[in-house]
Amino acid sequence: MKEPKVTLNLAKEHGLTEEEYKRIYEILGREPNFTELGIFSVMWSEHCSYKNSIALIKTLPRSGGRLLVGAGEENAGLVDIGNGLAVAFKIESHNHPSAIEPYQGAATGVGGIMRDIFTMGARPIAALNSLRFGLPDDARTRFLLDGVVRGIGDYGNSFGVPTVAGEVYFDECYQGNPLVNAMGIGIVKTDQVVSAVAKGKGNKVMIVGSSTGRDGIHGATFASEEISEKSEAKRPSVQVGDPFTEKLLLEATLEIAKNGWAVGVQDMGAAGISCSTSEMSAKGESGMVIDLNKVPLRETGMSAYEIMLSESQERMLVVSKPGYEDKVKEVFDKWDLNCEIVGEVTDEKVLKISYQGELKAEIPPFELVLGGGAPVYHREWKKPEYIDELRKFVPNSLPFPIDIKETIERVFASPNIISKRWVYEQYDSMVRTNTIVGPGCDAAVILIKGLNKALAAKTDCNGRYVYLNPKEGAKIAVAESARNIICSGGIPLAITNCLNFGNPYKPDVYWQFKEAIEGMGEACRALNTPVTGGNVSFYNESPNAAVYPTPVIGMVGLIEDLESVTTSYFKDEGDVIYLLGEDFEEIGGSEYLKVIYNSVAGDSPRLDLATEKKLQDVLANLIGIRFIKSAHDVSEGGIICALAECCVINREKVMGAEVNISIRTREDFTFFSESQSRVIITTSEENQLLLEESIKSYGIPFSYLGKVTKENLKVNNRIEMETEKLSDIYHNTLGKIMEKKGE
Repeated sequence: MKEPKVTLNLAKEHGLTEEEYKRIYEILGREPNFTELGIFSVMWSEHCSYKNSIALIKTLPRSGGRLLVGAGEENAGLVDIGNGLAVAFKIESHNHPSAIEPYQGAATGVGGIMRDIFTMGARPIAALNSLRFGLPDDARTRFLLDGVVRGIGDYGNSFGVPTVAGEVYFDECYQGNPLVNAMGIGIVKTDQVVSAVAKGKGNKVMIVGSSTGRDGIHGATFASEEISEKSEAKRPSVQVGDPFTEKLLLEATLEIAKNGWAVGVQDMGAAGISCSTSEMSAKGESGMVIDLNKVPLRETGMSAYEIMLSESQERMLVVSKPGYEDKVKEVFDKWDLNCEIVGEVTDEKVLKISYQGELKAEIPPFELVLGGGAPVYHREWKKPEYIDELRKFVPNSLPFPIDIKETIERVFASPNIISKRWVYEQYDSMVRTNTIVGPGCDAAVILIKGLNKALAAKTDCNGRYVYLNPKEGAKIAVAESARNIICSGGIPLAITNCLNFGNPYKPDVYWQFKEAIEGMGEACRALNTPVTGGNVSFYNESPNAAVYPTPVIGMVGLIEDLESVTTSYFKDEGDVIYLLGEDFEEIGGSEYLKVIYNSVAGDSPRLDLATEKKLQDVLANLIGIRFIKSAHDVSEGGIICALAECCVINREKVMGAEVNISIRTREDFTFFSESQSRVIITTSEENQLLLEESIKSYGIPFSYLGKVTKENLKVNNRIEMETEKLSDIYHNTLGKIMEKKGE
């Protein structure tokens, strides 16, 4: 096949700017050929190079606590959990592919994040996700949700990893551009961690796993542009996954890791062979010679350009230790997987790619990668005008609800509050038998087998808050993730993030991004949760609008004693109910304002990090001395919805409560306020006085609310909510909506 002549116009068609094209010419000292142009285009795409975000991302805290491997150092972050073990975890987006082909887009998102975990020698033990869609009364939204959920479920269930937690939000802003963020968690012995590095002159380079086809070519570039009417034509850029092959690849990879036969291993995700060869070489300050004739292909007539850019799934690059090539091959043969030597490591610091007797590419790998020669931009930013306009909102201008009970039921029935049971029951949350607390509570809890320890994990972000106040909203995302970990009996360790934003070339979008990074950094420093890495996903825009800025936080915490595991729901009749924290009647950006008045306005709730840290420390201590029977943070829907959740989350034992909530100024504002740093807790009657004395000694605001009962939720001696009805609303509403998916 004759390759086209490389021109500036062709470079622009590949997503490169004129300045970047000139830079390539300077690096090579000549005009690039077609294959080289393709390699540069994917490696310098936003998805791979982070060229518009890396300068700001580097300001996040990337050390401290128990961190072993921080952001950008390996395929996933790594945190010490004691006993010679570490937890590897990471979150990444698969937004654009899922918008075009929801089933495969979501499935390959799960597959890719799992490979990031086990390429480090860690066995995956849990999956989480964070999903955003348009309004569920829209037929296309239901089509996308159905496809994404089936893709996540089918891949994860077949691969054999439990999906233990996540979140699903619905809002008009995600109508044309859903967000599909996948998170993986694994466990590895600290002396068996594998690096993504190529070093040692003469060491053999192997491609292992599936054969290479034309699926996913330019997937990284596709993920670095806005969704448009033309996006449907890029369906071939969406990869196709095979979870059964990935399961074999997992076992083979862990076997060579355990035996110490690999110098380095890297997943072939975005940009395929181009990415793995260049990043491993750059990390090892080495080079490679690669013969593409040795790459197992599943399609005929593929060009060097196509082979280098293919994003076919379930493939990895392995650099073997000298003398162990045959043993590595034996392992992959045993698991019925390809394992071919395609080249070797050199000390020349040049990546040389040959095919059919011709040298197809000769590039210094350092010039291709993030942290090397890839472009770094500082974009123009400007505070958007809508911020000041929305801040003019006057809460007291809202009319009082005519029927407060009916209003509570309407807010509680919001798709953003109700149980996502319809979603998570399609996932196997119990496979591997490590799941102690599955989907539905504040955080998932996963047993570390052989130890009296567990991990707590959560994903969190309220994009509406970030839209109204990017800095505060990002702080809240970190704080609420940590609060959920604490409520489950754990101590937060570190975060991974998936930063979903619009077009970074738009000054108002870049301002949102800058502010969110600043808020995230402040919260992580205050709560001692360093950033282990993650993903930036720009260009989340449809022809109508950008999505809300949505910096999703994935957090992992450690539970040092299994007796500390705590759940959200009320336990026994007669237990006493308390609220830790203070309300400020903040309804800006609230679910109440959106559901009842169809308005997104005002400011997000404010978060005082010192207050938040003190609350979390107090709660952790109270759980540690076994005073707490349940703990549930107050978030969307305010205290009234949180209390209702505490009554009905456990479908097997629905409880009631009699409570008195002090009204600050307006009943509706108090009930639905989303003020931060608040947690509803219960304890037994015999521990009531001891609990109060302990809380007083810590000096944080708290209030007695009432008692757990067997029957309905009674509030302030005048509102009675039938818990049977609340349970039906909470557990069955989404399922009823999705029954219409074919309409």
